[in-house]
Amino acid sequence: MSDKESTNTKKIVIFASGSGTNAENIIKYFQKSKNIEVVAVLSNRRSAGVLKRAHDLNVKALLFDKEALYHTNDVLNILKDIDPDLIVLAGFLWLFPSNIIEEFPDKIINIHPALLPKYGGKGMYGNKVHETIIAEKETESGITIHFVNEKYDEGNTIFQATTSIENHDTAESLAGKIHELEYKHFPEVIQQILEDNN
Repeated sequence: MSDKESTNTKKIVIFASGSGTNAENIIKYFQKSKNIEVVAVLSNRRSAGVLKRAHDLNVKALLFDKEALYHTNDVLNILKDIDPDLIVLAGFLWLFPSNIIEEFPDKIINIHPALLPKYGGKGMYGNKVHETIIAEKETESGITIHFVNEKYDEGNTIFQATTSIENHDTAESLAGKIHELEYKHFPEVIQQILEDNN
């Protein structure tokens, strides 16, 4: 029996649609923890790099489709079996269904690569966000970690961090600054939430 199994381990499930750099960072961060563990990664895209990253880090990786998420209870039942303490959306692009939100109230969080409420909502993800912010000549951007509700990027804010935008910044260079904020703060905020819920 490992140290993690012998304690009251807090369980995290990550949902991701893309390459999974945030998911990998979170998994590695908590692999050093004795009482918090990422137990599964779920993705809606067969080609998503996050599935391989999870597999390489010995975390269960599961693929699902729209039918399983929206029209049956397949994904909900997987989550009920796991009984996670926190569900983390790390670059997950579909709207989260209300049946899961109702089953896990205040246990689902998302990270958004901008300072909500600006530059959020349907279609605002990844480089689209950074390109829009640069085009609008904003002087700062950042990240928002928030609870998930039935609307894109409208749940209550938990944490924000900012970075300045210089005249020479491009969408790509801004993305790099945002990634740094994500990698630094997202695991720390997750840990804080789980410790506060003890």
